[in-house]
This record gives sequence, C-alpha cells and structure tokens, in this order.
Amino acid sequence: MNHETEAGKGSIVTRRSFLRMGAIAAAQLAVPAVAMAGIRVMARRRVLSFHNLHTGENLSTTYWADGSYFPEELSRIDYILRDFRANEIKPIDRNLLDLLVRLHQKLGTSQPFQIISGYRSPKTNAMLHANSEGVAVHSLHIEGRAIDICIEGRSLETLRAAALSLHSGGVGYYPKSDFVHVDTGRIRWWGGPPPATRII
Repeated sequence: MNHETEAGKGSIVTRRSFLRMGAIAAAQLAVPAVAMAGIRVMARRRVLSFHNLHTGENLSTTYWADGSYFPEELSRIDYILRDFRANEIKPIDRNLLDLLVRLHQKLGTSQPFQIISGYRSPKTNAMLHANSEGVAVHSLHIEGRAIDICIEGRSLETLRAAALSLHSGGVGYYPKSDFVHVDTGRIRWWGGPPPATRII
C-alpha cells in the first residue's frame, strides 16, 4: 500500500471539509444576526405595515402564517390600499403583498411603507392619465397588482435598487414625485439609470 498516496487523499478530504465549514461560518458572519432572525420569522409569518399619506391611516398586520392567508387581515390591507378618491375597494394581489414583504426584508427597516397609490378604479386612473404622462392607460393599479411607495429612512435610490434586486415584476422610478412603483407584471424597469445587473 502506498501510504504517501493514501495520506494525500486523507489530507484532501480534510482540507475540503475545513474549507466548506469555513465558508459556512463566513456566510453566517456576513449576515447580521438580526437579519437572520428576520428571515426565520418571515418563513413562519408575513407582516406588513402601511401608512396612507392621503388618509392618514396606519396598519400593521400579520396576513399570513403557518402556510395560510388570513382573510380578515387581507381585507384590512385591501381597505387601506383602496381608491380613496372613489372610496372603492378591490382585493390586492397576494403576490404583490408577498413581494412587499421581501422588499421590506431587503431594506432592513422597521418603518412602514408609505402609500402614494394602491388600487385605482378605472375612473380614477383615467383622470390621472389625462393629467399625467406617467400614468398608463391600462395600469396594473386597476387590477390591484401595483403600488407606489416610499419609506422613511431609505432613499428612493435605495428603495429602487432593492426592488430591482428582487427580479420580480416592474419597477418604476419617480424622483420628482418622490416614490417608487412596484408591480407583479412582467419583469421590467423604467426611470433612473440602467440597473447594475441586467433585467431579463
């Protein structure tokens, strides 16, 4: 038996194991303990907080936990994201809510999302479209699949970059109006400089 060869193989296995353990430890150190705790909590429950800039209403709710959505809490979200002009309510896309949870986690903040626009009735959307080039005729706001937001303590650039990094739906940047648009449509972006990574 060639002891030198066998010893060499043994040392390779040990080295690989050591490097693998080191990589795991480094990854854990790279993620703050608070963030790791937040990820674990998000896996068990999904929480969203909102402040409606038009109505002054506030909401903080756990709308999903242990694999189930809570209809009553979803209704509360639908209400705060209603078309306040027409006082009309539409169910908000659950995928949009889940996207907001991921975005909030990415931003690493406890501040609520400030709502500029949630659901829009067709009438309200038509009125806004007539007065602004930035409002689409067939906006996803009409379907309850889009929201315009900002968040205290995070710049619009940071909010936009975080939204783009999720590679989920559309991201619009409106610095003059002080908000970022996110939706659950196809992956795309508009406004602002090109993303750091290609959006496909």
